[in-house]
Amino acid sequence: MPTNLRVVSLTHRYGTVTALRDVSVTVPQGTLLAIVGESGSGKTTLLRAFNRTIEPAAGCVFVDGEDVTTQDPVALRRRIGYVPQAGGLLPHWTVHRNVALVPTLSGQADPSAAADDALSRCGLAPEMFAARFPHELSGGQRQRVAIARALAAKQGLVLLDESFSALDAISRSELWDTFADIRRALGFTAVLVTHDLGEAARLADSIAVMRAGRIEQIDTLHALIDHPATPYVAQLVDRARLSARLLVDA
Repeated sequence: MPTNLRVVSLTHRYGTVTALRDVSVTVPQGTLLAIVGESGSGKTTLLRAFNRTIEPAAGCVFVDGEDVTTQDPVALRRRIGYVPQAGGLLPHWTVHRNVALVPTLSGQADPSAAADDALSRCGLAPEMFAARFPHELSGGQRQRVAIARALAAKQGLVLLDESFSALDAISRSELWDTFADIRRALGFTAVLVTHDLGEAARLADSIAVMRAGRIEQIDTLHALIDHPATPYVAQLVDRARLSARLLVDA
């Protein structure tokens, strides 16, 4: 089932650097929130707080109404799909074994069938790709495997950390379409960290703009364009328009 995510007054520091400053956000179940911002804005730190990869200094994260600090972190991470920028595949494991990892650890009745289903949804026919190793795949194929692994246990929440940014333009566009189709079919909740407002516009239901550890605005694409809450949001939209990455009529 899709997952509801709520963050209340989150603060986190790395030594003397404050990465998150009293951040609050809600992601309704079945929606995708894109977190956009420059490097160092705090977007990846916020994402990692959702699955307890980092423990914030203050504030709370609730997944389906439960405070994540009351849950076993290993079990929590198995419930939440995660797609890092480089894919994070185990190089000495086959594609099939990589994708079947979480269903196997979670004790699902047929992890092999779950892996085959996830691969098929991601456009990778199991009979062609299951026995391959990550080094035998293209960059786009590796990311498809990483997404399949994040979905194989039917996770209700999927976190994506710059998961499309390393791909060439054609592979990235194709994978956007594949991911959007999968999300429509399965209905899971997702959070996407990206520096690309055009990518956020293509995939997200709502967009959070971060700067210096704070959220400057959370809104739809057209609201960000028509009613920017701060000069920084207006500047971000203008830069995206100038670089031709933002299709305002999409």
